[in-house]
Amino acid sequence: MLRYLPFLLIIALTIYAFIDCLNTPEEEVKHLPKVVWVIIILLFSIVGPVVWLAAGKNRAPVGGGRGRRAQWVAPDDNPEFLKSLRDEQEKNKDTGKDKD
Repeated sequence: MLRYLPFLLIIALTIYAFIDCLNTPEEEVKHLPKVVWVIIILLFSIVGPVVWLAAGKNRAPVGGGRGRRAQWVAPDDNPEFLKSLRDEQEKNKDTGKDKD
């Protein structure tokens, strides 16, 4: 069973890199078009996935570095959402349709 482990690791690495490449938006792919990366990953079973993981994609910094802020903001931290709640509450008070 142990003799199959290297083959299973290579297959797992190739599948991971292939799915990662397919799920990566086109604007985050570096150096080559996405289609070329897919072909490289599938044709060169060890080198292709390793090169993709090392150089094919813009990656966020790991650890304590300052990365991009996530697009999603919790509702209680979103000033636009809180303003819309206040506006709706004032509108309901004016029309007498307060649900609470």
